[in-house]
Amino acid sequence: MEWLNTGIAPLKDLISYLHTQSRTNNVHRRQLIRELTNNLNVFKNGFLNNAPYDPLIDLLSNDAVKEAIKANFSFKRLRAGTIGPKQVFNDRNKKYIGWTTEKLVEKIDEKIEELRNIKRLNGGSVSTVKNNIPLMMSNLYFRMKLLADFIRSAG
Repeated sequence: MEWLNTGIAPLKDLISYLHTQSRTNNVHRRQLIRELTNNLNVFKNGFLNNAPYDPLIDLLSNDAVKEAIKANFSFKRLRAGTIGPKQVFNDRNKKYIGWTTEKLVEKIDEKIEELRNIKRLNGGSVSTVKNNIPLMMSNLYFRMKLLADFIRSAG
């Protein structure tokens, strides 16, 4: 998880900001922001403790996303508009310029499900899979960070 090394300091501020944003009366918005915060904390603590990918995958959550979809929640309530160049702090996320919050959340949700399925298909571990798990985890982290940066850019 050396790819996380460059982004650990700004992550602390971002997590703190998200925590303040989770204080809202909108139940789904609150749950989604808390879930994003918790997932970013999983990455941060996994990096700090040099944790293997298996427990990280187990700890990642997308339950709030599933509940929001069931309730027909408008993801514009997290952040309206589209991602612009000013919200992209990592070159690898430039391909998401023009995306909406809903589209980005959907991609994050899909990646969490895919990682869990890969783990299940391989006897509960990703240590011997042919998929590039470090790259998949890195992409997931940077998408989550982009979502958090996008939400913060509204306030």
